Amino acid sequence: MKVLEGLTEKERFDFFSKEILEDGKIIFAGKILQKASEKFPVNVALIYQDRVITYKELYYMAMLFSKKIIEKGVRPSDRVLLFYRNSLEFYVAYFGAWQAGAVVAPLNIFLRERELNHILKDSDPALIITSTDKVDFFVESGVPIFTQEDMELTCGVPDVLPDFEIKALGPDDLAALLYTSGTTGLPKGVMLSSKNIMTNVAQIFARMPFGQAQRLFCVLPLFHCFAQNTCVWSALFSGSSIVVVPKISRKDIFAGLQHKPTIMLGVPALYGLLCLFKTAPLSSVEYFVSGGDALSDKIRAAFALVYGRKLCNGYGLTETSPLISVDMEDVTESTNTVGRSVVGIECRIKDEHGHVLPQGQIGELWVKGNNIMMGYYNAPEITKNVLVDGWLATGDFAKVDSNEKLVICGRLKDLIIHKGLNIYPQEIENVIVGHQDVLRVGVIGKDDELHGQVPIAVVQLRREREGIEKELRNLCKKELAAYKIPKRFIIVKDMPLTATSKVDKNKVREQVFK
Repeated sequence: MKVLEGLTEKERFDFFSKEILEDGKIIFAGKILQKASEKFPVNVALIYQDRVITYKELYYMAMLFSKKIIEKGVRPSDRVLLFYRNSLEFYVAYFGAWQAGAVVAPLNIFLRERELNHILKDSDPALIITSTDKVDFFVESGVPIFTQEDMELTCGVPDVLPDFEIKALGPDDLAALLYTSGTTGLPKGVMLSSKNIMTNVAQIFARMPFGQAQRLFCVLPLFHCFAQNTCVWSALFSGSSIVVVPKISRKDIFAGLQHKPTIMLGVPALYGLLCLFKTAPLSSVEYFVSGGDALSDKIRAAFALVYGRKLCNGYGLTETSPLISVDMEDVTESTNTVGRSVVGIECRIKDEHGHVLPQGQIGELWVKGNNIMMGYYNAPEITKNVLVDGWLATGDFAKVDSNEKLVICGRLKDLIIHKGLNIYPQEIENVIVGHQDVLRVGVIGKDDELHGQVPIAVVQLRREREGIEKELRNLCKKELAAYKIPKRFIIVKDMPLTATSKVDKNKVREQVFK
């Protein structure tokens, strides 16, 4: 947009803060698609397999589905669960539910029965929308179920769309209920309002150096907040096109790349996979943004070597809608540097007593802004522990460097204390994963009578070989202080992972200490 050329990030944020208003109030997020269909009716909204869907077509499909579920009895603020892989159906169901005024709750499609039963009980949904092959997961719940057979996905679109009044919720009302992956226990429902969602949309457009109309590569699971923000909320708000990839496989990724995306968003593991492919056709992509997990030196260097391109490193949480910071500058930084916080977010680094620490010192990162969640659903006590006077305790160790950029040092719960010294597992993991035969690594703390805790490295190899433990120990000796070197290196055939390919530290601990 030429109107934004030459503006500062703060000035761009002020511009987009006005764009997200309707009648002086922040727009209901469920109106994004309707607004896009009015403003960009013939723009391509979705490219999914052999289908190309315009904004007018997508809105018409979602509108028909909205009417159908309203007739079924769905009312404003009812919870609607969505259990779908990346697809056209996901978007129709998502906005069909939102436009009916329902609270949309997209679920991790890799969850098991115990976790799904917990969410069903916790959310008390009025409707479940899922694919026909997943219906059996929910039959005994007694909740009404809709599938793709209830959607009109091949219908013709009239020249003039019929009137439809969206059941709009208020800017501070619960709009989206995003259940966390549950790596520290059963999933918790993060409550996001339209104010949270649309504020972060404005923050994204204020930070990103590219124009609004782009072609995004949607390969991350859409139930994840990172993917929803970029490939649902922000993309549709701006009239961009989304190349929807059903699943993370070589075949589907290469097929999607034939549509020439301009922006790719992924977790580090995705970029590691692209490095293994070696020949992915990425020439059309202008920006590669990494988030959702710690970016290792190995993946960043390999991506630069194989494709000659830079990964832009970002950081956020579901609880922050999710973006907190992203480094788009074309400079070399350490891989745990994630850029300056976006406009509208305040950051503080605190010690264990709640005292604010000076620049350069490591402590827990606290953040404040209109993108911070409302709280955890049905969990006031847990909410009270992390939300204090509008400030959110992220649970991450961090510091602010001399350039005012955030440097993430690891999860608070993963901290290892050895003889009174703090050991941050992420630092050790970054060294170990640099070995050519290491595929994944998770470093955890083990209680020790003499030392308090000692680090243990759990390692998954690309191929089995003798002498690997000695090599890993020698590698650590070259790069780390003696007290940070793992006491043991445990080689495993399979590493437990979360749905977004993070090492599941909770399950790693269970394996080691069982």
